[in-house]
Amino acid sequence: MKQNTVATLAAMKARGEKISQLTCYDYSTARIMDEAGINTILVGDSLGMTMQGYPDTLPVTVDEMIIYGRSVARACKNTFVVLDMPFMSYQVSPEQALTNAGRMMKEAMVDCVKLEGGKAVCPQIRAITNAGIPVCAHVGMTPQSHHTYGGFKVQGKGEEGARRVLEDALAVQEAGAFAVVLECVPPKLAALITKKLDIITIGIGAGSGCDGQVLVCQDMLGIGDSGYLPKFVKTFAQVGDVMKEAFQTYDRQVKASVFPTARESYVKSDCSDDILARLDREYRPEEPLKICSVL
Repeated sequence: MKQNTVATLAAMKARGEKISQLTCYDYSTARIMDEAGINTILVGDSLGMTMQGYPDTLPVTVDEMIIYGRSVARACKNTFVVLDMPFMSYQVSPEQALTNAGRMMKEAMVDCVKLEGGKAVCPQIRAITNAGIPVCAHVGMTPQSHHTYGGFKVQGKGEEGARRVLEDALAVQEAGAFAVVLECVPPKLAALITKKLDIITIGIGAGSGCDGQVLVCQDMLGIGDSGYLPKFVKTFAQVGDVMKEAFQTYDRQVKASVFPTARESYVKSDCSDDILARLDREYRPEEPLKICSVL
């Protein structure tokens, strides 16, 4: 049994313990996160931007999410793995949502699915949870709908905006979600929502009052797009600089014939001089063809 489950995460909220979450998209990184004690991993559709270079998350498909999710899930012995449902994989109908959620759980072997939206997707959440699949919801700024907002903008400003985000959060709880991501929501509103909800809140750009926090792995490691970082990102290490230096050193050593040395070669298993001499005599290159010029 994993150390982090729906039940243990709910118990952490009840005790007032904070929950850590990071995005991840590959086996090697997930293994390190699991060993580091991260409570939950989100295999986000943000991979469309971080791994595939798209300007947003919209092009990502269910098949792609399954491949990335399965790679992460294989590495996680204790970390709880959440898999994003991509754009238009659940919006059409509850039946479509359940079919895709079931496929993603079965083929990716993750612990739950996540979908964006509030009141509008509650029928989908009910259909999925009624089938025994845990759901994490996502309200506030929902990246799949950024065209509606006119960009990636803070949500919940003013009384009307705050009421809308709060009602969305209450609605997804009522529909059966066990957790909800609050993205780009004013901190005091996020703290109020966390107080009002029985389910877990995971904040990103929503202040410290949430039950947990999530960041994109590439952003917090300093290996994301250096052109722009959201205000809520904290870079915990400049891993990108370390990687670039290592790549440059490798490039120099290869070109200078400094790498590989005998230490990185199978010298003890090398062929004898006699063997090499016989091979050299036996496999002579053929005489090159003489091409006559045609006048």
